[in-house]
Amino acid sequence: MTTSLEIDLCGTRLRNPTMLASGVMGETGDSLRRVAEAGAGAVVTKSIGLEPRQGYPNPTLVELDDGYINAMGLPGPGIHAFGEEMPIALKGGIPIVGSLFAAIPEDFVTLAVRMQEYGVSAIELNLSCPHAKGYGMEVGVDPDAVANIVRQVKAAIDIPLWSKLTPNTHRLLDVARAVEGAGGDAIVAVNTVKAMAISVEARRPVLFNRTGGLSGPAIKAVGLRCVYELYEAVDIPIIGVGGAETSRDVLEYLMAGAKAVQIGSGVGRKGLGVFQTVCFGLLKYLEENSLTSPSDIVGVAHVQ
Repeated sequence: MTTSLEIDLCGTRLRNPTMLASGVMGETGDSLRRVAEAGAGAVVTKSIGLEPRQGYPNPTLVELDDGYINAMGLPGPGIHAFGEEMPIALKGGIPIVGSLFAAIPEDFVTLAVRMQEYGVSAIELNLSCPHAKGYGMEVGVDPDAVANIVRQVKAAIDIPLWSKLTPNTHRLLDVARAVEGAGGDAIVAVNTVKAMAISVEARRPVLFNRTGGLSGPAIKAVGLRCVYELYEAVDIPIIGVGGAETSRDVLEYLMAGAKAVQIGSGVGRKGLGVFQTVCFGLLKYLEENSLTSPSDIVGVAHVQ
């Protein structure tokens, strides 16, 4: 019996079920290639919009004992300039997923078509950023609006379409069903949790934007709960994200129902070695339990 970490995700072969989450080391071709060389199964780019965007002034990041709160404001180079990074990123030899943000369906379509031309293996719609006005979560909590976006983008591209959802809504399952009904190929769950930090000395919120998105181990239990519920609500694959930085974390996400797991804050907290460390632990677990693939444990935590 041969044990392998390889998985098939929406027709794309990944050498292992770990992925770089959007927002960390995803803006330049060199950084994306470095993550590939560090052992990730796939990488997701920083969320890219139509035009260059500066984002918010500092302070934009608060480091906590169990994670981070960030309110960057979706800064980025814009889709045209990002095209110059893709040939370098593709040298990493693993699938690249293009993360996109926009306010209206037509702009999402324009971005997705261009990103497909750049050579990405899949598109990830950012429908969940909690701190950028007019984008992300403000777009992604309405099932009808989400379905319209997914339907139009899906009709315009020939590669898998993923939708990254927010935990900051009581309509998560409704939105997920809307994604599936509109032809979406996978769901990424979840983005950061809306949060705040206050400076006792300054007597005011630390972040310029006041609120931001909480990530890291502090939200793992939230992410797991969302993946678990989504697994019972939809039939399309789920990619888990939120606080995973050890092999045990990834195993929990797989058992909750995730097909693959993205790591973001874990890169900042553990370094690029996190991918090899996680994969070593995953392989060890599978071999010790006479399992041949990570797919063997996807969803096993669900009571029959």
